[in-house]
Amino acid sequence: MLDLVQIMACDENLLPIIQFIKRGLFPIIQIGIPIILIVMGSIDLGKAVMSSDDKEIKGATSKLIKRAIAAVAVFFVTTVVSLLMGLFTKSGANVEGSTTSWQECWDEA
Repeated sequence: MLDLVQIMACDENLLPIIQFIKRGLFPIIQIGIPIILIVMGSIDLGKAVMSSDDKEIKGATSKLIKRAIAAVAVFFVTTVVSLLMGLFTKSGANVEGSTTSWQECWDEA
């Protein structure tokens, strides 16, 4: 039966997953999604301006503002996750020389 300390230790099984999240997934989330949201909002606003309908322009403007706010929120997801990971420090014990706190494991990745 696996001990809880062994599950929480930052070993060779957990470190690649954290590295993938930190180096592969976070840049896509932090940079790609906000760019896509702002470009989509700009396209919608451009279509509305081309149609010269005031009601459509107001709707597209509000959509663009909402998407820009969502883009800023998505951009800061990585900061929030890093802060949460900092809260989980000292969550393990020494297991055969492995890194045991979540913060150390997160920083190693």
